[in-house]
Amino acid sequence: KECCEELGLHHERIPVKTPNKNAHVESFHRILEDECFKINEFQSYAEAYEIVNNFIDFYNKRRLHSSLKYMAPYEFHQLCSEGKLSNIEVKV
Repeated sequence: KECCEELGLHHERIPVKTPNKNAHVESFHRILEDECFKINEFQSYAEAYEIVNNFIDFYNKRRLHSSLKYMAPYEFHQLCSEGKLSNIEVKV
């Protein structure tokens, strides 16, 4: 709580057993499980940290996402920030 306050973040909690309220997070966790945890056997915390960190870098910078017009999130964000994407609908 204190860290969120220091960083100016609002930590929103959802009701128990309502995965539809955070589908994007549930989807990421499934992908992390399937594409990282299930295919690696970690020998140490340091190794796990490195592998997971590398996966998250891959996920954000190189893995293509169908929901982002088959671009990586980093590329999609860059193009949006530069106003180079049109007809983008943000669903909240």
